[in-house]
Amino acid sequence: MLRRRLIVLALLLGGLAPVSTVQSAGNTAAAPAKPWTLNLRYRHESVDDDAFARSAQADTLRVRAALNHRFSPQWTAQVEAEGVVELGDRFNSGANGQTAYPLVPDARALELNQAWLDWASDEAGFRIGRQMLVLDNARFVGNVAWRQNMQTFDAAQWRWKPTKAMEVQALYLDRVHRVNGDEARDPLVRERRLHAPLLRVSHTLPGGSLVGYGYWLEDRDVATASTRTLGLRWSAGRSLGDNWKGGLVLERAQQVPWSKATGGSTAYMLIEPRLEYGPLLLKAGWERLGAGRARAFQTPLATLHAFNGWADKFLVTPVRGLRDTYLSAQRGFELGGRKSKFELAYHDFRADRGAADYGRELDASLGVNLMPGLDLLAKVADYRSDGFARDTRKLWMQLEWSR
Repeated sequence: MLRRRLIVLALLLGGLAPVSTVQSAGNTAAAPAKPWTLNLRYRHESVDDDAFARSAQADTLRVRAALNHRFSPQWTAQVEAEGVVELGDRFNSGANGQTAYPLVPDARALELNQAWLDWASDEAGFRIGRQMLVLDNARFVGNVAWRQNMQTFDAAQWRWKPTKAMEVQALYLDRVHRVNGDEARDPLVRERRLHAPLLRVSHTLPGGSLVGYGYWLEDRDVATASTRTLGLRWSAGRSLGDNWKGGLVLERAQQVPWSKATGGSTAYMLIEPRLEYGPLLLKAGWERLGAGRARAFQTPLATLHAFNGWADKFLVTPVRGLRDTYLSAQRGFELGGRKSKFELAYHDFRADRGAADYGRELDASLGVNLMPGLDLLAKVADYRSDGFARDTRKLWMQLEWSR
């Protein structure tokens, strides 16, 4: 197994020429900057979960290629394919039947990842087809870019800017293609049929921005997972002088069962102050996913790995809810003349209803840009249980090349 990993690393390092690449993030409606793109990502993921007698050792290779074409200044189209190869079977991919090992949901796949047509002007835009979506911080709708197989949607979205400060976004989601891939043995984790109109309105104000949203999510495959969520999100920032900046995010949402689902109303709340000094970013936060009658606040379409710890123990909110108190620090720096970045985070998890402690988690990562287009990432997560799930330690080593 070690020899196989070294061979793959050598091929990637030795056979790929250094090239320059520019990547954009956050704007799901941005027009492609290049006529074609290619991305290769090799990853080793080790999972030591005390619920299993064996640890998982997952080696996977992801290849993603896209063709973009601009027909006119207003019309653009994209077709993107994605393939994932399992290099070995000492892990449960969800597709290989190795259930004696912990789950690493990077299953073998060969899929049409995106295929959309977009029309855009200065004031409005429309996109239809299979597409990647990221709304705000991806807490409710995201692309789960961390996993080898990206989450995408069969959807239509309409965008309108009535003023420079205001944007209206209306979407309809017909189907979600999950990160588990089309080869997953459980059909419910491959994809879900949806009837999901979404509405998001953002307004830039002095010192910050205000977003209001409504998400009506009807899951046609699992009716009990259907919800309606209404919320407000406020983001603010200001200079504090001498290279210091401060910021604050406040968010509040209410969720109720929708369509044929039952249960009580639940609440979401986020308080996240931040402090910046040059390349150093410090954050503190308190996030609440509330408990209701027989259910808790859920965000099934989110980029879940980015929230509540990298060990992924809370992908589904426990029925007693979740309160996550966290601290994080990240900083860009030079390592051997190469651009690098580290991140540290600590989480304390508790139940929203009752006095139960769930556990604690420490996360750390180090990323290094080896050359233009080639990045190395080392990442660890250490979850210590206080009664919820079991102690879990995860380690990732990743090499990614983009052109």
